[in-house]
Amino acid sequence: MRRILITGGAGRVATLLRTGLARPGLVLRLLDLRVPASLPGVDGSREEIMIGSVTDPDVLAEAMRDVDAVVHLGGQSRESDVRDVIESNMYGTYLLLEAARAAGVGRVVLASSNHAAGFHSRGAEPVPAGLPGRPDTLYGWSKVAMEACGQLYADRFGMDVICLRIGLWFPTPRSLRGLAMWISPDDGVRLIEACLSVPSPGFRIVWGISRNTRRWCSLAEGEAIGYFPQDDAETFAEQLIAEHGEPDFAADPALTRLGGPWCDVPLGRNLPPPR
Repeated sequence: MRRILITGGAGRVATLLRTGLARPGLVLRLLDLRVPASLPGVDGSREEIMIGSVTDPDVLAEAMRDVDAVVHLGGQSRESDVRDVIESNMYGTYLLLEAARAAGVGRVVLASSNHAAGFHSRGAEPVPAGLPGRPDTLYGWSKVAMEACGQLYADRFGMDVICLRIGLWFPTPRSLRGLAMWISPDDGVRLIEACLSVPSPGFRIVWGISRNTRRWCSLAEGEAIGYFPQDDAETFAEQLIAEHGEPDFAADPALTRLGGPWCDVPLGRNLPPPR
Protein backbone atom coordinates (compact mmCIF):
# COMPACT_ATOMS: atom_id res chain seq x y z
CA MET A 1 0.00 0.00 0.00
CA ARG A 2 1.46 3.35 -1.05
CA ARG A 3 0.98 6.33 1.28
CA ILE A 4 1.22 10.03 0.36
CA LEU A 5 1.28 12.77 2.98
CA ILE A 6 -0.58 15.93 1.93
CA THR A 7 -0.09 18.92 4.22
CA GLY A 8 -2.83 21.54 4.15
CA GLY A 9 -5.12 18.55 3.62
CA ALA A 10 -8.30 20.48 4.44
CA GLY A 11 -7.49 23.34 2.06
CA ARG A 12 -8.92 24.25 -1.31
CA VAL A 13 -6.16 22.74 -3.46
CA ALA A 14 -6.00 19.52 -1.44
CA THR A 15 -9.78 19.21 -1.76
CA LEU A 16 -9.45 19.50 -5.55
CA LEU A 17 -6.74 16.84 -5.52
CA ARG A 18 -8.33 14.25 -3.29
CA THR A 19 -10.98 13.02 -5.72
CA GLY A 20 -8.52 12.75 -8.60
CA LEU A 21 -5.87 10.92 -6.58
CA ALA A 22 -8.26 8.48 -4.91
CA ARG A 23 -7.62 4.92 -6.11
CA PRO A 24 -7.08 1.40 -4.77
CA GLY A 25 -3.60 0.83 -3.38
CA LEU A 26 -3.06 4.49 -2.43
CA VAL A 27 -3.66 6.05 0.98
CA LEU A 28 -3.72 9.83 1.43
CA ARG A 29 -2.63 11.08 4.84
CA LEU A 30 -4.13 14.55 5.27
CA LEU A 31 -2.43 16.86 7.78
CA ASP A 32 -4.12 20.12 8.72
CA LEU A 33 -5.20 22.26 11.65
CA ARG A 34 -8.82 21.30 10.95
CA VAL A 35 -10.66 18.19 9.82
CA PRO A 36 -11.03 17.93 6.02
CA ALA A 37 -14.57 17.76 4.68
CA SER A 38 -15.87 14.42 3.47
CA LEU A 39 -16.04 14.23 -0.32
CA PRO A 40 -18.62 12.37 -2.44
CA GLY A 41 -17.10 9.36 -4.16
CA VAL A 42 -13.96 9.32 -1.99
CA ASP A 43 -13.53 6.19 0.12
CA GLY A 44 -12.80 7.45 3.63
CA SER A 45 -10.97 4.22 4.44
CA ARG A 46 -8.21 5.34 2.05
CA GLU A 47 -7.69 8.65 3.87
CA GLU A 48 -5.94 9.16 7.18
CA ILE A 49 -6.62 12.39 9.07
CA MET A 50 -3.99 14.04 11.26
CA ILE A 51 -4.63 17.27 13.13
CA GLY A 52 -1.59 19.43 13.76
CA SER A 53 0.73 22.13 12.47
CA VAL A 54 3.63 21.99 10.03
CA THR A 55 5.53 24.08 12.56
CA ASP A 56 5.38 21.28 15.17
CA PRO A 57 8.36 18.88 14.77
CA ASP A 58 6.65 16.13 16.78
CA VAL A 59 3.55 16.26 14.59
CA LEU A 60 5.69 16.12 11.46
CA ALA A 61 7.73 13.18 12.74
CA GLU A 62 4.52 11.21 13.29
CA ALA A 63 3.06 12.35 9.96
CA MET A 64 6.11 10.99 8.09
CA ARG A 65 5.70 7.46 9.49
CA ASP A 66 5.39 4.90 6.63
CA VAL A 67 5.10 7.66 4.02
CA ASP A 68 6.41 7.25 0.45
CA ALA A 69 6.24 10.91 -0.62
CA VAL A 70 5.01 14.31 0.53
CA VAL A 71 2.92 16.96 -1.22
CA HIS A 72 3.41 20.12 0.84
CA LEU A 73 0.44 22.46 0.42
CA GLY A 74 0.29 23.68 4.02
CA GLY A 75 1.24 27.10 5.36
CA GLN A 76 0.15 30.69 4.88
CA SER A 77 -1.54 30.98 1.47
CA ARG A 78 -1.70 34.77 1.14
CA GLU A 79 0.08 37.95 2.19
CA SER A 80 0.28 38.33 5.95
CA ASP A 81 2.33 39.68 8.82
CA VAL A 82 6.03 39.01 8.28
CA ARG A 83 6.32 36.83 11.40
CA ASP A 84 3.40 34.71 10.24
CA VAL A 85 4.87 34.31 6.75
CA ILE A 86 8.30 33.34 8.10
CA GLU A 87 6.89 30.95 10.71
CA SER A 88 4.32 29.21 8.51
CA ASN A 89 6.08 29.11 5.15
CA MET A 90 9.83 29.33 5.73
CA TYR A 91 10.28 27.63 9.10
CA GLY A 92 7.43 25.20 8.40
CA THR A 93 9.02 24.14 5.10
CA TYR A 94 12.40 23.64 6.75
CA LEU A 95 10.84 21.49 9.49
CA LEU A 96 8.94 19.45 6.90
CA LEU A 97 12.04 18.78 4.78
CA GLU A 98 14.06 17.90 7.85
CA ALA A 99 11.35 15.53 9.08
CA ALA A 100 11.22 13.89 5.64
CA ARG A 101 15.00 13.48 5.61
CA ALA A 102 15.05 12.00 9.10
CA ALA A 103 12.29 9.53 8.18
CA GLY A 104 13.94 8.50 4.92
CA VAL A 105 11.20 9.99 2.75
CA GLY A 106 13.04 10.73 -0.47
CA ARG A 107 10.50 12.74 -2.47
CA VAL A 108 8.83 16.03 -1.60
CA VAL A 109 6.63 18.20 -3.84
CA LEU A 110 6.59 21.82 -2.65
CA ALA A 111 3.75 24.20 -3.52
CA SER A 112 5.60 27.34 -4.56
CA SER A 113 3.81 30.11 -6.44
CA ASN A 114 3.88 32.43 -9.43
CA HIS A 115 4.38 35.13 -6.77
CA ALA A 116 7.92 33.84 -6.18
CA ALA A 117 8.65 35.42 -9.57
CA GLY A 118 5.93 38.06 -9.53
CA PHE A 119 7.88 41.03 -10.87
CA HIS A 120 9.11 39.17 -13.95
CA SER A 121 7.27 40.33 -17.06
CA ARG A 122 6.00 38.74 -20.22
CA GLY A 123 8.62 38.37 -22.95
CA ALA A 124 8.87 37.32 -26.57
CA GLU A 125 9.64 33.73 -25.52
CA PRO A 126 7.87 31.56 -22.95
CA VAL A 127 9.03 32.37 -19.43
CA PRO A 128 11.10 29.44 -18.12
CA ALA A 129 10.07 27.86 -14.84
CA GLY A 130 13.47 28.16 -13.21
CA LEU A 131 14.06 31.87 -13.71
CA PRO A 132 15.50 33.59 -10.60
CA GLY A 133 13.13 34.57 -7.85
CA ARG A 134 11.67 38.05 -8.04
CA PRO A 135 8.95 38.06 -5.39
CA ASP A 136 6.09 40.53 -5.38
CA THR A 137 5.16 40.25 -1.68
CA LEU A 138 6.38 38.86 1.63
CA TYR A 139 4.38 35.77 0.71
CA GLY A 140 6.28 35.52 -2.59
CA TRP A 141 9.57 35.98 -0.74
CA SER A 142 8.68 33.03 1.49
CA LYS A 143 8.16 30.89 -1.62
CA VAL A 144 11.62 31.84 -2.94
CA ALA A 145 12.99 30.72 0.43
CA MET A 146 10.97 27.50 0.15
CA GLU A 147 12.53 26.76 -3.22
CA ALA A 148 16.03 27.49 -1.90
CA CYS A 149 15.50 25.15 1.06
CA GLY A 150 14.31 22.46 -1.35
CA GLN A 151 17.47 22.95 -3.43
CA LEU A 152 19.57 22.58 -0.26
CA TYR A 153 17.95 19.26 0.66
CA ALA A 154 18.27 17.97 -2.89
CA ASP A 155 21.96 18.92 -3.13
CA ARG A 156 23.08 18.00 0.39
CA PHE A 157 20.96 14.92 1.04
CA GLY A 158 20.10 13.64 -2.44
CA MET A 159 16.35 14.08 -2.00
CA ASP A 160 14.02 14.50 -4.97
CA VAL A 161 12.36 17.90 -4.58
CA ILE A 162 10.00 19.40 -7.17
CA CYS A 163 8.81 22.99 -6.65
CA LEU A 164 5.58 23.97 -8.39
CA ARG A 165 5.22 27.63 -9.28
CA ILE A 166 1.46 27.40 -9.23
CA GLY A 167 -0.68 29.77 -11.23
CA LEU A 168 -4.41 30.02 -10.46
CA TRP A 169 -5.65 26.61 -9.28
CA PHE A 170 -9.45 26.84 -9.28
CA PRO A 171 -12.35 24.89 -10.82
CA THR A 172 -12.68 27.66 -13.43
CA PRO A 173 -10.63 30.81 -14.18
CA ARG A 174 -12.12 33.75 -12.30
CA SER A 175 -10.47 36.71 -14.06
CA LEU A 176 -8.78 37.70 -17.31
CA ARG A 177 -5.43 36.80 -15.75
CA GLY A 178 -6.70 33.25 -15.56
CA LEU A 179 -6.66 33.03 -19.37
CA ALA A 180 -2.88 32.78 -19.06
CA MET A 181 -2.28 31.44 -15.53
CA TRP A 182 -5.11 28.98 -14.81
CA ILE A 183 -4.53 25.34 -13.88
CA SER A 184 -7.60 23.13 -13.95
CA PRO A 185 -8.40 20.58 -11.24
CA ASP A 186 -7.80 17.70 -13.67
CA ASP A 187 -4.47 19.13 -14.80
CA GLY A 188 -3.56 19.68 -11.16
CA VAL A 189 -4.00 15.95 -10.58
CA ARG A 190 -1.93 15.21 -13.68
CA LEU A 191 0.81 17.52 -12.42
CA ILE A 192 0.98 15.90 -8.97
CA GLU A 193 0.90 12.41 -10.46
CA ALA A 194 3.81 13.32 -12.74
CA CYS A 195 5.78 14.71 -9.78
CA LEU A 196 5.21 11.52 -7.79
CA SER A 197 6.02 9.07 -10.58
CA VAL A 198 8.93 10.55 -12.57
CA PRO A 199 12.13 8.57 -11.90
CA SER A 200 14.90 10.38 -9.98
CA PRO A 201 14.05 14.00 -10.84
CA GLY A 202 16.52 15.55 -8.40
CA PHE A 203 15.65 19.23 -7.95
CA ARG A 204 13.17 20.80 -10.38
CA ILE A 205 11.04 23.92 -10.69
CA VAL A 206 7.91 23.55 -12.83
CA TRP A 207 5.10 25.92 -13.75
CA GLY A 208 1.71 24.81 -12.46
CA ILE A 209 -0.52 25.92 -15.33
CA SER A 210 -2.77 24.31 -17.93
CA ARG A 211 -2.25 24.27 -21.70
CA ASN A 212 -3.84 27.69 -22.01
CA THR A 213 -3.91 29.27 -25.47
CA ARG A 214 -2.85 32.64 -24.00
CA ARG A 215 -0.21 31.25 -21.62
CA TRP A 216 3.23 32.82 -21.59
CA CYS A 217 4.90 30.49 -19.11
CA SER A 218 6.86 27.52 -20.39
CA LEU A 219 5.45 24.00 -20.29
CA ALA A 220 8.79 22.43 -21.25
CA GLU A 221 9.93 21.81 -17.67
CA GLY A 222 6.66 20.08 -16.85
CA GLU A 223 6.77 17.95 -19.97
CA ALA A 224 10.29 16.88 -18.98
CA ILE A 225 8.83 15.16 -15.90
CA GLY A 226 5.82 13.74 -17.74
CA TYR A 227 3.28 16.52 -17.16
CA PHE A 228 1.17 17.04 -20.28
CA PRO A 229 -1.76 19.32 -19.42
CA GLN A 230 -4.92 18.93 -21.46
CA ASP A 231 -7.21 21.78 -20.42
CA ASP A 232 -7.36 25.32 -21.77
CA ALA A 233 -8.75 28.45 -20.11
CA GLU A 234 -9.81 29.64 -23.57
CA THR A 235 -12.96 27.59 -23.03
CA PHE A 236 -14.04 30.36 -20.63
CA ALA A 237 -12.71 33.31 -22.65
CA GLU A 238 -16.05 34.51 -24.05
CA GLN A 239 -17.64 34.54 -20.61
CA LEU A 240 -14.66 36.27 -18.96
CA ILE A 241 -14.37 38.93 -21.67
CA ALA A 242 -18.08 39.66 -21.45
CA GLU A 243 -17.67 40.21 -17.71
CA HIS A 244 -14.31 42.03 -17.60
CA GLY A 245 -13.72 43.44 -21.09
CA GLU A 246 -11.14 42.60 -23.74
CA PRO A 247 -7.74 41.83 -22.13
CA ASP A 248 -4.62 43.74 -23.14
CA PHE A 249 -1.83 41.22 -22.65
CA ALA A 250 0.65 43.66 -24.20
CA ALA A 251 0.19 46.69 -21.95
CA ASP A 252 -1.89 46.02 -18.83
CA PRO A 253 0.60 45.50 -15.95
CA ALA A 254 -1.88 43.22 -14.19
CA LEU A 255 -1.73 40.92 -17.22
CA THR A 256 1.93 41.30 -18.21
CA ARG A 257 3.63 40.59 -14.86
CA LEU A 258 3.63 37.14 -13.33
CA GLY A 259 2.35 38.49 -10.02
CA GLY A 260 -0.45 40.50 -11.63
CA PRO A 261 -2.11 43.01 -9.27
CA TRP A 262 -0.14 41.67 -6.29
CA CYS A 263 2.80 43.74 -7.59
CA ASP A 264 0.87 46.93 -6.86
CA VAL A 265 -0.27 46.20 -3.31
CA PRO A 266 1.83 47.83 -0.53
CA LEU A 267 3.98 45.40 1.43
CA GLY A 268 2.26 44.16 4.54
CA ARG A 269 -1.27 44.69 3.30
CA ASN A 270 -3.44 41.62 3.57
CA LEU A 271 -4.36 40.69 0.03
CA PRO A 272 -7.69 39.26 -1.07
CA PRO A 273 -7.68 35.68 -2.38
CA PRO A 274 -5.85 35.39 -5.74
CA ARG A 275 -7.94 35.70 -8.87
